[in-house]
This record gives sequence, C-alpha cells and structure tokens, in this order.
Amino acid sequence: MKVRVGFGYDVHALVPNRELWLGGIKFEHELGLLGHSDADVLIHAICDALLGAANMRDIGYHFPDTAQEYKNVDSKILLARTVELIAGKGYRVGNIDATVCAERPKLKARIPEMQQVMADVMNIDVDDVSIKATTTEKLGFTGREEGISAYAVVLIEKD
Repeated sequence: MKVRVGFGYDVHALVPNRELWLGGIKFEHELGLLGHSDADVLIHAICDALLGAANMRDIGYHFPDTAQEYKNVDSKILLARTVELIAGKGYRVGNIDATVCAERPKLKARIPEMQQVMADVMNIDVDDVSIKATTTEKLGFTGREEGISAYAVVLIEKD
C-alpha cells in the first residue's frame, strides 16, 4: 500500500451580511466569511491538503474564483469533487486532522456535527475526521476577529 500526506491552510476575512459556514454546517453569527464560494475555511484547507497529498496542485487551480459556476457554491460540493479527483489517481482518504482558529463563535459543541457531515461527504468513517478548535488568545487578525483560518493534515492511501 502506498500512503502520502498533505498539508492545507486557508483563511478568509469576517464581514457583515454573509453566512458563516464551517465544516459544512451553518453557524449563527453576526459575521460571515468573505469569499467567492461559501468561504468554508475548514473544508478549503482539507481540499488543499488532499490535492497536495496527491500532487494535484491546489483548490484554486481546480475551482478558480474567476469561474462563475463556483460563485457562492457550497464547499461540500468542492470537497466531494476533490475526493473524486484524488480517486482518479487511485487514492482514497485515510484520515484527516484539522484545526480551526477562531475567537468566536465557539465551535466545540458542534465539532461532532462537522465531523459527521464531512465524513458523509467523503464516504469515510467519522472516526477518520479529527477536528479541533482553538483561539489565538486575542492575538493577530484572528484574535481581533477580522478572520478565521484553518489548517489540515491528511493521509491518503493507494493499494
């Protein structure tokens, strides 16, 4: 069996008049993430990690923010397509370990829901999707609540 690892990172600004989507679920919050799609930083970081592990460039290459078909798209669609892309090279998702950096909203209570949604989209066991949440202790753009970032490490496998 061949295994590969990949790393992904994404960040989006928090702005008024946008919905806040993280890990494929909607959060009630006064600010949302700015982006061409729904700007789900967690899913975008995971997509980048998966594509990187398969040596298939990045999310912007496959789903450019200049393409109208991706305007306001649900990032779960991008995640499903990313899994299909790596499957085209014979890979499947082994496991994911991701961290979201946000001061607010508090994410801990909804992490199991995010894990289940993403596991369902990728057709993997929920135990293979680890999501953690942290703050930056009021430091930097995240601490000032100007944006949210996410990091992801993935393992993909090929027989």
